[in-house]
This record gives sequence, C-alpha cells and structure tokens, in this order.
Amino acid sequence: MSSRDPVDLLLLHPPSVYDFRTRSILYGPVSDLIPSSTVFEMYPLGFLTIASYLHERGLKVRIVNLALRMMSSRRFDVPRFLARIESRAIGIDLHWMPHCHGALEIARLAKEARPHVPVIFGGLSSTYYHRELIEYPQVDFVLRGDSTEPMLHRLLTVLRADSPDRDCQLARVANLTWKRAGKTQVNPHTFVPASLDYVDLRPDLMVEMVLRHRDLQSVLPFNGWWRNPITTVFTVKGCSYQCVTCGSSRTTCEHLTQRAQPAYRSPTSVVANMQAISRLIRGPIMLIGDVLQPGEAYARELLERLQQAHLPNETVLEFFTAPPAWFLPEVDRCVPRWSVEFSPESHEQLVRDAQDGETGYTNQDMERFFAQALSLRCSRVDVFFMIGLPAQTLASVRGCIDYCERLMQIGDARLSCFISPMGPFSDPGSRAFEEPERFGYRLFAHTLEEHRQLLTQPTWERILNYETRWMSRAELVDATYDAAERLNELKMRYGRISRRRGRAVARRILEARALRARLDSELAHGSSDGAAAAELRGDVARFSISTVCDKRELFWRRHLVNFRVGALARIAARYFFDHA
Repeated sequence: MSSRDPVDLLLLHPPSVYDFRTRSILYGPVSDLIPSSTVFEMYPLGFLTIASYLHERGLKVRIVNLALRMMSSRRFDVPRFLARIESRAIGIDLHWMPHCHGALEIARLAKEARPHVPVIFGGLSSTYYHRELIEYPQVDFVLRGDSTEPMLHRLLTVLRADSPDRDCQLARVANLTWKRAGKTQVNPHTFVPASLDYVDLRPDLMVEMVLRHRDLQSVLPFNGWWRNPITTVFTVKGCSYQCVTCGSSRTTCEHLTQRAQPAYRSPTSVVANMQAISRLIRGPIMLIGDVLQPGEAYARELLERLQQAHLPNETVLEFFTAPPAWFLPEVDRCVPRWSVEFSPESHEQLVRDAQDGETGYTNQDMERFFAQALSLRCSRVDVFFMIGLPAQTLASVRGCIDYCERLMQIGDARLSCFISPMGPFSDPGSRAFEEPERFGYRLFAHTLEEHRQLLTQPTWERILNYETRWMSRAELVDATYDAAERLNELKMRYGRISRRRGRAVARRILEARALRARLDSELAHGSSDGAAAAELRGDVARFSISTVCDKRELFWRRHLVNFRVGALARIAARYFFDHA
C-alpha cells in the first residue's frame, strides 16, 4: 500500500488540552500514578480491539497517537499532518473527560482539513455527553457504549457504500447518535454483548502498522513505553461494585452502557491474549479487573490455564477486596512471577464505607492479605490511596499517611504505598456526579462545554470540577502536597526509594508549592499572564510530573532487551513478503 492509499479508518488520540505546548498551566500531580503524563497521551485499549476487529473484516486502520507526537516535538504540525493523510473516516476517542478539550479541537482541525470525511466519536464520556457532543459541527457520529466494534464496522460499511437509502441504513445501526438534515437522531442502545470473547487485540497487527506507515511513535501507548513496556489485558467490562466516585460503577453502567451485570472475557480468551503479548514483549502484563469478581470457578480456571501457558512475563493482579485465604497460594502455584495492586483508597473504615460499603473488608483483613502475599513469591505489593473521597477530612488524610508507615513497618521492601488526588474530574455518570449533595460534593462543571473551559484554567486547583463538604478545592490541593511530602519522607526512611530520588521529589514539591503561591497571587490581582505563569510555559512536566512520587516507582524491573527480537523479525519478514 502506498503512502497515499487511503485507510478506511484513522483513529486519533488527542491530548488533554490541544494547545498545551503554548499554554501556561500548572496541571499538578493528577497523572503521577498512571503511566501517561498530564497530556494523558495513553490511548484506550479499545483502539487496539477496533483495529483488530476491522482488520479481520478486510478494513485498513491506522492509529495515530497525536498527543504523544505533539509531546515529542514542538514542531509537529497537526493541521499539516491531518491534511496529508487520506482516510475514509476519522475516529476520535473521548473516553476520559480530561480529553474533552483536545478531542473537540482535533475534530475541528480534522474537519477543516477534510470537510467531507465523517468524524466519529466513541468512549464512555462520549456516551454520557452524546446529545451535547453531536451538536458540535465537527462531530458527525457518536457510537455509544463500552463495546462498539461491530457497530463501527456496520457504520463504516454504510458510509462506504453511500447508497441512496443511506439514512435508512444509518437508522438501523444500534447505539448510534447522528444527524439527519441537521436534527439529532438517537438510535436504540441495543448492542450490549454479554461476553467479550467476540473481539481480541492482535499485538502483531501493531507491528505491521508501524511497518506499513513507517511510523513507530504514532502507535506507542504512552511516553516512555518503549523503555517500560507494560501491557494490559481487560478481563471485564462493567462492575458489580458501587463506588461513589467511579464512572464505571454498577449503577453508572446500568444507565450509561445498559449493562445490568458485568461482561467477562473467558479464561481461555484472557490467557490467549496474554500469550500473544508474551511472544513479542517481555514486560509485565496487568490483568484489569478483579479475577475473583466472576466467581471462584472462573478464577480457578484462569489460574490453571496460566499454569499450562508457562508465561515468562510477570502477571500483575488487581483486587477490589481482600481475597480469600486459598487464592494467593493458588496464584503462587500456577504463576511463577506475579505482583499485586490494591486500592483501599482510605485507611479509615468510615471513609471506605462512604465510598462503597459493599467491599466488606477491614484493615486487619487487608493486612493479612498483604502478609500472605509477602510470604509467597509475590514480587511487589502496590497499595493506592486517594484524596477527595466522601467523608474524608484533612485529619483523615494525615491519618492515612500514618497508616502507610504501619504498612511499611509490617511489610518488607516489596510493599509500597502511593497517594494522589482524585482528579482532575469527578466522573460524569458516577453517583457523586449525579447526586452530589447526597454524597457531600459540590460541582463546578456539569456540561461538556463547562468541562472544556475548566481544563484551560491556570492551576489544577481551578481545574478540579469538584470539592467536598469536608474539604474545599484549596484544601484538597494542600492535603495532597502535605501527604506527598510525608509519604516521600517515609519511603526514604524505610528504604522504598533512594535518598537521592526522595530528595528530588521533595524539591519538586517545594517548587510546585512556591509556584502555586505565585500564580494564586497573580490571579488574586486579576492577572494570569505574569512572570510566574511565563515560567511554566512549555515546561509543564517540570512541575506536574513526579510530584507526589517519582514516576519510576511505578515501573517494573527492566530487561536488557524488552522485546523479543526474533518474533518481531518474523513479523517483519512476513509483512514484506506479503507486500513484495
């Protein structure tokens, strides 16, 4: 295929704020505990399942991580790039609300470059705001729900045929919001698959995409992935829990994606996906979703299949509640290298009950869980706490750091704690967003456009779309920096990080505090474009990355060679042979 041959679908991942390279925004530590930066350059896994599903049906798909391309070069010209690529349709993800500014700006630029190419939005945030989103002139279609691959294929087929009865055919595409003669049409939301086995992702297809377009950077998941290639495999869509702040809780899914119960991938599909990844990448594979959620039989079958697979990669398991005593020894028997991630969110039972009273575990249960994991071959136990929860006070946040010290005392160096603010937004669709007064929240944005405007505010305190009955936005920021300082000191004291690394984090916290004070002073005097703001321009990473912790703490052990060179060479040879 020549560089001018059109692709059937161009998937674009936008930055959080489109013009982040020229704006002066103190983003804060809202992305410190996720792989990507404040630009939120990590695209959703749905890009990969879409590409795989459409490829199997003969369609050509290209993924372009515009956020990463823009991060990597200030000279990267987005309009020029979009004008050069030939595509029959353009897909843009608005899965997470932090992209609502960048997504719509990229759509506008794409429409200016290619006025007759349809622009399609998808993702959970697109689903929530589908009626508002379709009113923007640069948006032609919105596919709703958490599983859109077959409906996207049907939509692309209709658009490509361009038959006289196209509107009649569009009216039969499930989950679609679209325009007919300028009026919004909302098709019934009827595609809700009960199983996720109908689609898989093919990592080898990503390699072929790099070869076809001679463009490695556009398919990388996030900045630094090449050096730290962690991968994820989703085991579930939907949830059986009711966390107040979660935009994918049980109640949210019932209304937003029409899921009355979670949909799971079978153990066979999960392990097959892990094997496909393992053939190419040596890095850890994280299973997203508690594998005990579908029941004991499911978890046992998954472990048996993992034992038979003999995967050399580390398997990272996340848990929503303390697992039963039998489970971790079974993990240890079946999986040679494994780690644990757990998010109690608060040490305080009152706060955990306010967030979700259904988890049903105590601190003692949690500590027994950690002790058992550390008595086995578990490589690491990462424990995540959050700031901005219902019923959480400043004293509660301070107590949480005291509890982190207790965990470090009873655990060894494999156990580490992390804390970060819930941000930048309370998820639209969550119970906290839908019933803020009931759960003690005050919201500063409700509509899509209001959130777009928040994202361009000069400080992360003003970007937050919420505060609580117990802490104002200013107090949430203060609590975050205070907790980060104390936890950083504890990590140095108990040998979780080196003193050199800890001192660097401490300096960044001090710099962020000082800069925040200067920006607040300027804003109080009616200016947001003074010396302090200018100091940030074009260098947001310095003040908003590795603030509450050093981001490298999240990385797993590196390999001398992170990728399986022989497997990559075979894919390349096959590709060039097929296209000779």
